[in-house]
Amino acid sequence: MPDEKTLPSSRSWLNRTVAGAGVTSALGDFCYETTTVILPGFLAVLGIPAAALGLIEGVADAVASFTKMLSGYIADKLGHRKLLVLAGYGLTPLGQALIALATGWPLILLGRMVSWFGKGLRGPLRDAIVIQAVSPATRGRAFGFHRAADTVGAVFGPLLGVALLGSAQSWHWDDAAGPFRFVLWLSLVPGVLAVLAFLVLVEDPRRSANPKLKLLGSLRALPGRFKRYLGAIGLFGVGDFSHALLILAATTLLTPTLGAVQAAQVAGLLYVGRNVVQVAASWPVGWLADHVGHLPVLVAGYALGATTATLTALAFWAGVDSVAWLAVVFFCAGLYVAVQEALEATVTAQLVPAETMTFGIGAMGTVNGSAKFLSSATVGVLWTAASPTLAFALAAALMLAGTLAIFRVGRR
Repeated sequence: MPDEKTLPSSRSWLNRTVAGAGVTSALGDFCYETTTVILPGFLAVLGIPAAALGLIEGVADAVASFTKMLSGYIADKLGHRKLLVLAGYGLTPLGQALIALATGWPLILLGRMVSWFGKGLRGPLRDAIVIQAVSPATRGRAFGFHRAADTVGAVFGPLLGVALLGSAQSWHWDDAAGPFRFVLWLSLVPGVLAVLAFLVLVEDPRRSANPKLKLLGSLRALPGRFKRYLGAIGLFGVGDFSHALLILAATTLLTPTLGAVQAAQVAGLLYVGRNVVQVAASWPVGWLADHVGHLPVLVAGYALGATTATLTALAFWAGVDSVAWLAVVFFCAGLYVAVQEALEATVTAQLVPAETMTFGIGAMGTVNGSAKFLSSATVGVLWTAASPTLAFALAAALMLAGTLAIFRVGRR
């Protein structure tokens, strides 16, 4: 592990590794976020219900979450992170190809699981590489920059996907799913480029292996305050549904006035707007956290998450078909995700010893993803079995409870 004397100065936080990880993440997000924005519409033309979407997203999140802790454990045990990250990025385009070939939900589920396994494999290791490439005093800015670069792909990928989907509607297809498959196949290109970018640009020296490291022993050794932090993250995460369901919500609310295809396009553009907000907010969030504290800013972000779910529930309760109202919902969503993704890992780095930081980030991701599995599946099933109003109201209540719990962690 590097000691304090070898850490970069605050002037060098934007170094080759931080920039390279940002480029890689932008390309990776370009690949899989294109699928995220068109997947609800793809399922709709295949006749697959909302409950299946919630199950698919929930299972994918669960696969990613359990992979995160194992990847951190294996990397700490073997002392080599870069190879695992490369494998993770390589699995994303493979999963996309499976989805493009699908005619029903089982192959879509498999493709999403493969992509999210790769996401879980690479996420904690890449985040640890970025955090340890800079000094503790500049982690917020470096990680905020990385998350902003990451989300650039999440803006331009869906934007291009929506544009191509609109253009392809006028072409001759054998079935209504043809335009969606066309966009899915094109999304493989940035996925392959992401693997090459990480291989060439990111530096991560091999670290000392720890072959005696035990998984259960590492879990027991985590600090008590960090365990309470994980509990708060988990409680919030049980309400933190996949935003693919937010896209489906917008599509459902707008379809009666705009029609299915135009409603899907508008919902996709709203999601792009969410990602634009995330890009714009990520670095300022990191800067603010470096100056006023990472945990207080994270609490504020969690409160915005509860607001997002509340506004969505109110939209269904009142039968809102206003694009302006939905734009406010997606704006809040982009802002809270910017805080969440920029600061959850940096708070983890503050609460665990440096030698187990990769494992700590993986444990945090596992708790988060496991909770999101419950959230996405519950919201999807409750939406179908009862009502979307009840589904999003429950999500809001759970997110608010998580906000209060993490606030208590900060006070202690």
